[in-house]
Amino acid sequence: MEDSEESNAGKKCTTKTRTFRGRTNSTHKHQYQYQYQHHLFRYSNQFGFFNHNQYPTYYPALLPLPPPIPLQLALTPPFPQNHSSRSKTHLQKPSCKLNNPPPPPSPTSSVSQGPVVTISSAPEVLQRRKSTPIKGNDGKKAMGSPAQSLVATRRPDSGGVEGPVITLLANHFLVQFNSSQRIFHYNVEISPNPSKQVARLIKQKLVEDNSAVLSGAFPAYDGRKNFYSPVEFQNDRFEFYISLPIPTSKSSLPFREPKDFQERHQQLKLFRINIKLVSKLDGKELSRYLSKDGDDWIPLPQDYLHALDVVLRESPMEKCIPVGRSFYSSLMGGTKEIGGGAVGLRGFFQSLRPTQQGLALNVDFSMTAFHESIGVIPYLQKRLKFLRDLPQNKARVLINEEMKDVDKALKNIRVFVCHRETVQKYRVYGLTEETTENLWFADRDGKNLRLVSYFKDHYNYDIKFRNLPCLQISRSKPCYLPMELCMICEGQKFLGKLSDDQTARILKMGCQRPKERKNIIHEVMRGSVGPTSGNQSREFKLNVSREMTRLNGRILQPPKLRLGDGGLIRDLVPSRYDCQWNLLDSHVFEGKRIERWALISFGGTSDQKSNIPKFINQLSQRCEHLGIFLSKSTIISPQYEPTQVLNNVALLESKLKKIHKAASNNLQLLICIMEKRHKGYADLKRIAETNVGVVSQCCLFANLGKLSSQFLANLSLKINAKVGGCTVALYNSLPSQIPRLLHSDEPAIFMGADVTHPHPLDDFSPSVAAVVGSMNWPAANKYASRMRSQTHRQEIIQDLGAMVKELLDDFYQEVGKLPKRIIFFRDGVSETQFYKVLHEELQAIREACSSVPGYRPLITFAVVQKRHHTRLFPCETDISFIQNQFYNENIPPGTVVDTVITHPKEFDFYLCSHWGVKGTSRPTHYHILWDESQFTSDELQKLVYNLCYTFVRCTKPVSLVPPAYYAHLAAYRGRLYIERSESMASKRNVCTISRAAPPKATPLPKLSENVKNLMFYC
Repeated sequence: MEDSEESNAGKKCTTKTRTFRGRTNSTHKHQYQYQYQHHLFRYSNQFGFFNHNQYPTYYPALLPLPPPIPLQLALTPPFPQNHSSRSKTHLQKPSCKLNNPPPPPSPTSSVSQGPVVTISSAPEVLQRRKSTPIKGNDGKKAMGSPAQSLVATRRPDSGGVEGPVITLLANHFLVQFNSSQRIFHYNVEISPNPSKQVARLIKQKLVEDNSAVLSGAFPAYDGRKNFYSPVEFQNDRFEFYISLPIPTSKSSLPFREPKDFQERHQQLKLFRINIKLVSKLDGKELSRYLSKDGDDWIPLPQDYLHALDVVLRESPMEKCIPVGRSFYSSLMGGTKEIGGGAVGLRGFFQSLRPTQQGLALNVDFSMTAFHESIGVIPYLQKRLKFLRDLPQNKARVLINEEMKDVDKALKNIRVFVCHRETVQKYRVYGLTEETTENLWFADRDGKNLRLVSYFKDHYNYDIKFRNLPCLQISRSKPCYLPMELCMICEGQKFLGKLSDDQTARILKMGCQRPKERKNIIHEVMRGSVGPTSGNQSREFKLNVSREMTRLNGRILQPPKLRLGDGGLIRDLVPSRYDCQWNLLDSHVFEGKRIERWALISFGGTSDQKSNIPKFINQLSQRCEHLGIFLSKSTIISPQYEPTQVLNNVALLESKLKKIHKAASNNLQLLICIMEKRHKGYADLKRIAETNVGVVSQCCLFANLGKLSSQFLANLSLKINAKVGGCTVALYNSLPSQIPRLLHSDEPAIFMGADVTHPHPLDDFSPSVAAVVGSMNWPAANKYASRMRSQTHRQEIIQDLGAMVKELLDDFYQEVGKLPKRIIFFRDGVSETQFYKVLHEELQAIREACSSVPGYRPLITFAVVQKRHHTRLFPCETDISFIQNQFYNENIPPGTVVDTVITHPKEFDFYLCSHWGVKGTSRPTHYHILWDESQFTSDELQKLVYNLCYTFVRCTKPVSLVPPAYYAHLAAYRGRLYIERSESMASKRNVCTISRAAPPKATPLPKLSENVKNLMFYC
């Protein structure tokens, strides 16, 4: 009937085990049994997921087990109690056959030390290849063969000096370590493979009962295969057997069982643990790397750094729910429902980082959504609107589309059952095609049984929701569970796409003003679940500061901006505290004439449609005030269509082509008004920009009722940008600001690149890469884009060379010259991918340039990171903040930090170029991996900050340098183009979780020549 998640591992070298039932009088066993149950109850209840009074009345209590079927144990007879075994020689090859596991000890003995294999010396650590850099005449490392590893650009100076100094606090906590402290790395193999929760209990039991063998150490454990100890164990290799009492799942019991019932159903599960010394790590290399006087070319000793990171994560791992590098616990503020079967839970992020001040622990407040731990039926009620009345309508039958939605909502979620006593968890692989009423299965004797009858006969339970499908909990064979007998396991991150309402609620929970966020972080560092709450730091001679890092930043001055010649104000310097400006008495820098345009609406009430003429008139007037000409009459009368047209791709395409034809195939703009957000938006954009060849601007009827000046201005700016205009330009051109490197007659191109990946639960859809490039000089405020689909979840841009080549060709057509410098901003790259991206993508850019004989521009390659956890707070003692009433507010736009918390050797800086209206500002991290132009810190920081004022959609500096921002928008637009095929892929009936090789990426539709070089994506 049921197939547990653990039993499907299918690993070649996994030992089969059977449950040992027996009576034991060991006092120690009962003591540990209590500890084990205590840990399970702590995991079940501390995170706040379970509310025992919330279960609906139609959920049965635990029912008695059917008569046990005798099973012949696959294991050999247990050892006699005082049995001694010969040691294996270290030359003997261990067997890897399932049928011949080593003989275990008696299950009544909770821990026994098996054969000890002594090895003469630990395996040597593979030495990191250190390649001596090849330096050119300019002192930089020269490009060599593709196989040659690249070394990132070193910091060109001691940091920038421009701008007034500001005192800041950063959420980095200094970690002092003893460089003479050796760390011993041991590999741990546990068989059968346990869950992470059980693995930690095994580790705890192992350490408690084998203190002498482990030399009294309390090793740190990463929950997988790595032990790190501050002292060396007595031997280099051990083998242990541990039998853990597996208690029944009392968290779902509405009553307490008698003690004798608990003992009678107590299970012992046997685990084999092999521990082997892997390496002896030394802290002296890390100390040399962090030293200012150290060799610039010493690679970061990742092994020692990782070991220290595991040590500092040990205590939170035992007390919280780990998700990636973050930890979540109800002790940090409880849980809060956000709707749709999800709850928000507070937590914290932590990461150990090498910085200029030494090792620092980056700790930040975090918030994420989890599946609510309730029954599957009430979960579906909350998740899917069409099932809200399910308890009142138990005979409900699901139609095809509803089945697909239910399958999507439950797939890959882990559940446990409440009709029998077990702690097994099951992964949902899909739904049965038949309803529960019509399901039959073969028992162990091959006899066909009706599922409904089976639960009545064996558990005395009548299935109530007989017209619903069952959960399929096996990849390959029929294993069914009725939905009404299943509960959602606690601690599962919500991987589905959050709705707009859920997103708003989770953002509100995580939106903390700077002072609040700072206090939360301090509470984590001093609290009972944080990285300093355990004893591991003391064991490894680590001293973690409880105070944030105090440092000096600088505030860059905003640039002078040039506006259109037709306005009263033609230039300005943003002087407000938030660096915003308005266009009340100004024109945009370049306003376009839009004479041939049309309007189409989808849905809407008669009253809403009656507002359209007023909307056209006021939008035209607002455009005129901004120096943009929008004809007051459309090329054809406004078209009113029902919302259903958006559901029919062929019909939608014919409607748009009809409008385009009526405009003599020369339509400049199509404005689309929708009743509500609709999935047909993706089809509309794809058809308009690829098949028809017109840019479009969408808005909602709800906004037409207000018609605020701000709404009309924002709409006007977007429309102007899409048809080829621009909002603002720098008054002092870039060459005049950086005369040492940039010249008016030697153009430079700014490029941005990003890759967007499909949803986490999507195993098929391609990723989409986008590259944009500036098309004018020296203004550098208009960008063309290129997009490509590529292999599923491939981060390296596969067709980068071709896209760069196309953009260089377009730049030559617009400017008349090829750029002398390429300044390339790469978004969306994690630190672990820096050098792989640098090696492959820099080579691709080089190859694109080499297609032109003798063309070799100077390349600067910078990675742009927004998804990091460094936060900067104003220092409460800084007089300038108090005087300017910035206390308890965000740091001002232009705040830059390039010392103390930045990389000890490489060229990087944090720049907060925007004003944080809500929550706490997140500075953008710029990490320059390659720089042939040899920018100074001041030059590059000023360049990036000034570009942030040229974003076309708003009148304020943005948080991300525009080339990277535009690349992100273009990649998202490419994702919309394949959204239809993505949804088709997700509807495939795939009952496997094995993740075969993804299919070949579906090419994106080709952009129309009319829109290819316009900023249609903004």
